[in-house]
Amino acid sequence: MSKILIIEDEEAIADLEKDYLELCGFEVEVATDGETGLEKALKDEYSLFILDLMLPGVDGFEICKKIREEKNTPIIMVSAKKDDIDKIRGLGLGADDYMTKPVNLDEMVLRVRALLRRSHIASNKRLTLPHTILDYDALTVTWGDDPQMLPQKEFFLLFKLISYPNKIFTRMQLMDEIWGRNSESDLQTIDVHINRLRRRFENNPDFEIITVRGLGYKAVMKE
Repeated sequence: MSKILIIEDEEAIADLEKDYLELCGFEVEVATDGETGLEKALKDEYSLFILDLMLPGVDGFEICKKIREEKNTPIIMVSAKKDDIDKIRGLGLGADDYMTKPVNLDEMVLRVRALLRRSHIASNKRLTLPHTILDYDALTVTWGDDPQMLPQKEFFLLFKLISYPNKIFTRMQLMDEIWGRNSESDLQTIDVHINRLRRRFENNPDFEIITVRGLGYKAVMKE
């Protein structure tokens, strides 16, 4: 069972979120101030954090920063503020998602489940889809009878996209993470590799690589 820590100083909101998440099958703990929340987050093991931005003691930005120094656990940041600058800052510090109050509980559960699914996939070096297996160490994609060994960068690009289904990656993000910040390759290198992957897997029953105009690329899982 996935274990969630809610760090929220408004007890009525925390209790409501806790009760709803527990009804949906999650194990939930609550911390009502920043210091306690940070201590629990760093000391204990959780599957996901729901983190309020405005907290007594230590605010949500600082907690997010401290968690990211030690853990990759998914974080949903929640705030009454609707300013884009807070959202950008929170995501920049490592939050995985951002919601504004009043929170729609059904939407929160959907986002929790999506993040937990991504986290589970990304924690493995072997991605197993209904008809396809990606083996990180062997650089192989098995689909049908025989495994295909891909060029290293091509495999890493595919593995990254499929590890985070429906997440949009810019070409700059993919370049930095796969080729490295000091790479002399230009961004069109990404386009070339994406086109090769599309040709290789155009009939794959599990996934499709989509161009998001003006933003970048994402992998979409087929039904």
